Amino acid sequence: MFKFYKILFLNTLMMGTLIAISSYSWFSMWMGLEINLLSIIPLLKSSKNVYPSESALKYFVTQTMASSALLFSIIMSMNLSEFLPQNSNYWMMMIMNSALLTKMGAAPFHIWFPEVMEGLNWVNSLIMLTWQKIAPMVLLMYNSKMTMFLTFVIIFSSMVSGIQGLNQISLRKIMAYSSINHVGWMIASMLNSQSIWLIYFLVYSTITLNIVIIFKQLNTFYLKQLFNSMNHSKMVKMFFILNFLSLGGLPPFLGFFPKWLTINSLAANNFYFLSLILIVFTLITLYFYLRITFSTLVINTNETLLPYKKPKNSFLVMIFNLFSLLGLVVCTLIFSMA
Repeated sequence: MFKFYKILFLNTLMMGTLIAISSYSWFSMWMGLEINLLSIIPLLKSSKNVYPSESALKYFVTQTMASSALLFSIIMSMNLSEFLPQNSNYWMMMIMNSALLTKMGAAPFHIWFPEVMEGLNWVNSLIMLTWQKIAPMVLLMYNSKMTMFLTFVIIFSSMVSGIQGLNQISLRKIMAYSSINHVGWMIASMLNSQSIWLIYFLVYSTITLNIVIIFKQLNTFYLKQLFNSMNHSKMVKMFFILNFLSLGGLPPFLGFFPKWLTINSLAANNFYFLSLILIVFTLITLYFYLRITFSTLVINTNETLLPYKKPKNSFLVMIFNLFSLLGLVVCTLIFSMA
């Protein structure tokens, strides 16, 4: 049974994000972020989560600190500009950007993100991986002129996600570190073009949705459960492998398309070193994606830790995966005709 309070808070969650991204003033943007934060806390407190109180509290404390820093920087830059030195506005912008990066979980402000993800169910994890990143990223676009600071954040996000994701056995933490890596790519894409960021975010959200639907249907949270669950359906196994390869950005799949656009944009604007760093550290994340997919492909065992439940709505999985896996072909045809 779907509870009424979930519908209410889901609506206000979306409304908070829309208020933040469509506002004219910084204060309205801050208010939108606060509505968004206060709406997601009751959703995180759901009894279906593994550690409901712990995740909700960690998320609330981190986001409150980021909101306080954001409000402080807004007030200082708006009201005290005539009393402060000329270069102080740069520091206020840095505090503001740091607060927004903390809200979206980009490295080096990422420590809370895998910990919060570990205590959530798959539906809440999907909200955290996709929708919760929209408002901070759009707000960061207004301050994206701080190229050196954002370059440092992009490099750090790529390094941290690649190295820390290597030794994880929890699927939620793997998805969290994957998200940190993609956040680095998205920030790199928004340095030069907002439309490339939008394409990247839509493609990333589609692939993440496909993977999370499979995880939810199989009711798996750890690698060993995944290897055992995959032996029951060849179709689900194939979709899972292709989606993970797409998330890593291998060329035949849709996930390659936004990375291709981002590298093209970076190279056109002389960000050669940054694009090299992104490509090299994405290879590390691709390594642990391949480790998961190859293990799923070759391990054959009938031992199950959980009672297997045959997915009811496999048609939905097929439709979403069809969009995702045929996406690059469609995009190529559209762009070649244009």
